[in-house]
Amino acid sequence: MSVVTAADVEKASGVLTVGQRDVITPLAADRAKELGIKIERSSQPSPAKPPPVDLSSKPPRRGAAPVVLNAPTSTLSGALYRRGAGVPPALQVDNLDAAAPADPRPAAGVIGAGHVGAMTALRLAETSLFSRVTLVDIVPGLAAGLALDMGHSASLRGFTTRIEGSAELSALAGADYIVVTAGRPRQPGMSRTDLTGVNGSIVTAVAQGIRLYAPDSVVVVVTNPLEEMTHLTARTTGFPPQRVIGMAGVLDSARFCSLVALTGVARPQDVSAIALGSHGPEMVIPMSQATVNGRPLEEALPADQIDAIVERARDSGAEVVKLLQKGSAYFAPAESAAAMVIDMVRESSRVQAACVQSSGAYGLEDTRVGLPVRLGRRGVREIVALALTASERTALAKAASSIAARVREMG
Repeated sequence: MSVVTAADVEKASGVLTVGQRDVITPLAADRAKELGIKIERSSQPSPAKPPPVDLSSKPPRRGAAPVVLNAPTSTLSGALYRRGAGVPPALQVDNLDAAAPADPRPAAGVIGAGHVGAMTALRLAETSLFSRVTLVDIVPGLAAGLALDMGHSASLRGFTTRIEGSAELSALAGADYIVVTAGRPRQPGMSRTDLTGVNGSIVTAVAQGIRLYAPDSVVVVVTNPLEEMTHLTARTTGFPPQRVIGMAGVLDSARFCSLVALTGVARPQDVSAIALGSHGPEMVIPMSQATVNGRPLEEALPADQIDAIVERARDSGAEVVKLLQKGSAYFAPAESAAAMVIDMVRESSRVQAACVQSSGAYGLEDTRVGLPVRLGRRGVREIVALALTASERTALAKAASSIAARVREMG
């Protein structure tokens, strides 16, 4: 089976004979009418189409079979069925990718083309720090359509990153950074831990694909419940601890700072705080590290007001879900996930919170918990030792213990 295009029609003289199973695009049919070309189907089956030549600089790994996200995919691009002006032969360029010089910039991938995934992909692309951003989703055509739409904004936003979309995890081959957002979002009344079972199976399949197609990548996990899914991703991929990181603390810190700013004491960017522990009930915001315009937050606001802000920041995700009634937060989560990847590429020295393997830091039980870190090109560069108070250390230890217990329950 082959695809009959307008170019095939223009080469014909009077009659164009095609195979029984050949696909005639709408544009080809229209062009045939314009030129008075008659299209006839042959009584013989179409000759087998030779396989395409792989021009990639990276040959496929021996024995690696494509992993598909349980979605039927067509061998024909959906773009073939869209109407539009044909490209004149004089403007057609063959083997453009093969002729282009290698792009030295890293490549990124985002798994899950929901609101968080799509926003993350666009945010990464807009930095022009990446040669390509690949969006992958189980729904046929969804990632490709979103990628095409985002790409149309390149001239408006001034970015040079190529955005691609696919339903196959094999499209992530060669990615240096991968953000995992795939999974079911929370509904009103649900806690993050309610998603453990359904999202656990999704994340396991995704992690297997990452291990196969992007074995050298750094992975940022966004899927909830965050700590459990980060643990599951690390266990399934077998990657070193510094290359599997959970995104929660950046988001929770940003929420807290924004809520403090709503009191009128400062602009959001002038509030500094860090959210440690878990992405949930055991979230810890140490007041010893919280400042407003460089001075302690506790000098700017009364204790009871600070406590109320901490509680609201902890429950902000549920607050958004309740207001939306369908779906969950995505602007701030996407910005947070993208910020972590961007900091890695830029090797920022910024201290931020991330869900990482504790490895004895702060005397904690060895589990994945939100800790202050610096990120580098290969993931976690270091866990930063902050001067926490005794009560803050106790709260952090309690959070680590609770997370470890939930991880053990997963088996």
